[in-house]
Formats: sequence, C-alpha cells, structure tokens
Amino acid sequence: MGKTFFVADVHLGLNVASPKQREKDFTAFVRSLPEDTDALYLLGDIWDFWYEYRDVVPRGYVRLLGALAALVDRGVKVSFFQGNHDVWTYSYFRDEIGMIPLDQPFIVNIGGKKFCLGHGDGLGPGDRGYKFLRGIFHNAIAQTAFSMLHPWVAFRIGCNWSRNNRLARGEEYVFKGKEEPLYKFADSFGVMNGGIDYYVFGHYHCEARMPVDSGGELFVLGDWIHGRHYLCFENSSGMKSGYFQNNE
Repeated sequence: MGKTFFVADVHLGLNVASPKQREKDFTAFVRSLPEDTDALYLLGDIWDFWYEYRDVVPRGYVRLLGALAALVDRGVKVSFFQGNHDVWTYSYFRDEIGMIPLDQPFIVNIGGKKFCLGHGDGLGPGDRGYKFLRGIFHNAIAQTAFSMLHPWVAFRIGCNWSRNNRLARGEEYVFKGKEEPLYKFADSFGVMNGGIDYYVFGHYHCEARMPVDSGGELFVLGDWIHGRHYLCFENSSGMKSGYFQNNE
C-alpha cells in the first residue's frame, strides 16, 4: 500500500499572491510525488475558472497538464472533483490526460480505511441561495446557453465573476467547528452510512481537523493562496498534513 495525496483550492489563474509562482509550485508538487504514490485526489477549485468547449479549452497550464499526464502514465490514479470555480469541466481531463472525474460525496476504501471525499461546497444544511446558484451552474440548459457565447466573451464573464469573490478580496474564513454545515453533513452522513474513517474536503480555504460525533475525523484542506497545503495518507502512519516547498 503506497501513499495517497489530497489537495484542493490552488485557484490557478487568479491574479493574487504571485499567480505564476503558484502555478510553478503546483506543477513542481505534481512532479515531486514519490514513486510509491498510489493516488492523487484533486478536490476542486484547482483552477479559478475553467470552461471547455467541445473543441476549445483554456490556454496555458501546459507544463502542469503534462505533469499530470506523466503521473497517470506512471500508473498513479489521478482523480478530479469539480469545485465551484472549475465546475464546467467535461471530458478533456478524462480523455486527454486520463484523470478520473468524481462527484461528491464520493466513498472510497483506501488501505482498509473508508473515506468520504468531495470539494465541500453545498454540503450540509442552509445556504439556500448558494445551492440555488449551484443548481443553475450544473443545469444542462444553462451550460448549453453559456456554450453559445464566443470564448472571448465567456472567459471575460467567468474571470470577472471570479475576481469578485471573497478570496480575491482578501477575506479570510473562520471554520465554525460543529456549527459548520460541512461538519453537520459529516455527522449526519456517518449516522446514515456508518463506518466512515476520514472525511476530506476543500472549499473553505482554512485548515481544520476535528473528530466527528458519529465516528471518524473531518479534515479540511488549506489552499495554495496562503500556503501550499496538502494531506498524505499512508496505511502505516495514517493521515499527515504537509506544506510543499519548491526546490526546483
């Protein structure tokens, strides 16, 4: 049993906190994963905005995409969750790179432990306004209508939307523990499904680790804006938190 890595919220393309260096660092992270790596889970918002047409995808990120493809060619299972920023990914990552698209909440057994994974947005009670908006973004009719826009127009709209979020404004989020909807989701999910050892999510841009009353532990990944946070699970040592240092 080898290592499994988790990362979220890199927000490539967001013009804050040295975006070019962030891209270089994340590419170096992918290249640096050790030979005994079994899997890499990308838990959403790797890109700050992504929209792919049937014959057109965003420019740039060539070295990163090549590094991910090389990782797949090594036999590492690379899985990808849509976040609320890179929600409009379709078949490109799967067909051209070999990444595996997953929907939250996703249950998987890793080294004899049961994991519940996802980006983390829209899970738990409350926030009906966001859930309504999320439903529109995932709606096939809305997606088809957006695809009719010229890429120049579509990407201007998408990038302007991203620049107006709390992350671009420099607002930091404080995780509210048991009052957090994500914790409430994990607790109720454990009651209904049972046997979950680890819940791992992103989205909140603040690291958190806490036990869940119904069993297991909840981990929330930090982002790559304020740090270079990742999680690594190994059967012999459990879950470890780390920060990537680019030595390239």
